[in-house]
Amino acid sequence: MKIESLAIPEVKLITPPKFGDNRGFFSETWSSAKLKAQGFDEHFVQDNQSFSAQKGTLRGLHCQASPFVQGKLVRVIRGAIWDVAVDIRQGSPTYGKWVGAEISAENWTQIWVPGGFLHGFVTLVENTEVIYKVTGDYDKASERAVIWNDPTLAIDWPVPAEGVVLSDKDKVAPAFNPNDTWFTYA
Repeated sequence: MKIESLAIPEVKLITPPKFGDNRGFFSETWSSAKLKAQGFDEHFVQDNQSFSAQKGTLRGLHCQASPFVQGKLVRVIRGAIWDVAVDIRQGSPTYGKWVGAEISAENWTQIWVPGGFLHGFVTLVENTEVIYKVTGDYDKASERAVIWNDPTLAIDWPVPAEGVVLSDKDKVAPAFNPNDTWFTYA
């Protein structure tokens, strides 16, 4: 498995090998032992799946605060997304910065978004399915959100704002507040 860091080094792209023949392909998309040998040692407790029928469906920006912090390993099994991670760890040298990457069924890349980051994605095509592993259990009381188009964060989403499809909850998410101390940089 290939692991590469993005501009915020804690956010990683993981690309598993894919072996194809006349029947289709095989891919080992997760191997604890192989990734641990490369320094990536995370324990996952839950798998989640989402389906988005419309291009421009935006899910995020979300995270869970302590004690239910979640790291996420995200992959696309159909379609394509632009995935974003925002560092919100107080004291981090990249605090308030974001990174993004296209994750698709075609490029077979996964993105690791560690705890301490807001996470969101927008679908680039219709009928997109996303699967992601998380390192912490879901807890409604620990949910946090920031509005997707916050001017302070200035995320460069690759879809026009008028084409974005949001949940009712994401439409009313609060603005980024640098005084929130959901996470600290260790």
